[in-house]
Amino acid sequence: MPIDTTTHPNVLAFGDSLTAGYGLATADSFPAQLQTLLRRTHAHAHVANAGVSGDTSASGRARLPRVLSRMTVRPDLAIVELGANDLLRGIAPARMRENLHAILRAFADCRIPVLLAGMQAPSFLGTFAQTYDAVFADLAAAHRIPLYPFFLAGVVGDPALVLADGIHPNARAIGLVAARILPHVVAALALTEARAA
Repeated sequence: MPIDTTTHPNVLAFGDSLTAGYGLATADSFPAQLQTLLRRTHAHAHVANAGVSGDTSASGRARLPRVLSRMTVRPDLAIVELGANDLLRGIAPARMRENLHAILRAFADCRIPVLLAGMQAPSFLGTFAQTYDAVFADLAAAHRIPLYPFFLAGVVGDPALVLADGIHPNARAIGLVAARILPHVVAALALTEARAA
């Protein structure tokens, strides 16, 4: 796949409803808000929305080949945000690890750098929470990729930042998420550019 320099950098946001923008206008979704922020320093930045509401790590793994096969240009960076639905459905962390590992390997096989966005389980889940949380750091280390430890940092627990369902973040919350992850995205893109030089 070629690299389209007219929209450089190209970022692929691959995830679940948090990426897709469940309950939000397209302009308020995470990819759209991140793109707006990126364009302050990268005028031609493009962030593609490859989020699907309800995705677990398993369903994300299953649909990734279709996403990759439909790309006409190779992204400069993929942001992988999955795991929240695994947690909500009580899926074993070991299974989530296996699925995320396969996803990261697939991106690596296509020479697409990844920024892994982690999730965190509530501390009252005890040992399960510790095992779940460790998956993201362990995978980032194993694949030698950057990690943004908690996608919803600064948002969780504030009732003013969720939709009426009490679960999904509202537009303001996603704006905060995009602003917090932005430096990590910029750093990941700079690392990619340095390696390509």
